[in-house]
Amino acid sequence: VHYCEMSPSQKEQYEKVKSSFRNEMLLSIEHKGLGGSQMLLLQGLTKLRQIANHPKMVDETYEGDSGKMDDVLHMAQSALSNGHKILIFSQFVKHLTLFRKIFDEQKLTYAYLDGATKDRQQQVEYFQNNEEVKVFLISLKAGGVGLNLTAADYVFLLDPWWNPAVEAQAVDRAYRIGQKNTVFTYKFITQNTVEEKILHLQINKKKLANDLITTEESFVKNLSKDDIFSIFE
Repeated sequence: VHYCEMSPSQKEQYEKVKSSFRNEMLLSIEHKGLGGSQMLLLQGLTKLRQIANHPKMVDETYEGDSGKMDDVLHMAQSALSNGHKILIFSQFVKHLTLFRKIFDEQKLTYAYLDGATKDRQQQVEYFQNNEEVKVFLISLKAGGVGLNLTAADYVFLLDPWWNPAVEAQAVDRAYRIGQKNTVFTYKFITQNTVEEKILHLQINKKKLANDLITTEESFVKNLSKDDIFSIFE
């Protein structure tokens, strides 16, 4: 796990949205109860998770930076300069799009796969068989199963997934039969955000995660009132 610090402008944005959602949640739980507030909670969590990645994902006019993006780019640059190939997974296509823009500006050749990609196998072969292609950007839902990506020896998980088993499946893409190298996996977590809280809740609810939790909806359903308020502390 690699912990990232928010940049000052990112933190300001995060705290503003967090305090607004906290007040909304208090009112909603008071009037509709926990069950009736789940949709609002999910919206709030998603928005805060996106800001923890990069505030530009929720506000296109945002001109500031992101601590996590700086860390990911720095570590990617270091791995690439030593000849490694990297799988970069995110749940958010918007997040991958921000990285694509930077890689395009840097003229870095990469493969790309999300749920809308038609030529899945071509992208896989492009990455596996081409020495020039050092990075593969993949949306977690699209790339969690059925891909053999043994050319990679670094895996970056840009955001924590609700169900650790889905994360494990994604990492497995690089561990398939035929892998000759040691594979290093980094999970990027922004400190003092819902990402860190989700990580702690996952550990506390590990049994639940193994038995029940496959989606964000089922994760949210298994949160108590105390869990919810610990997230928005």
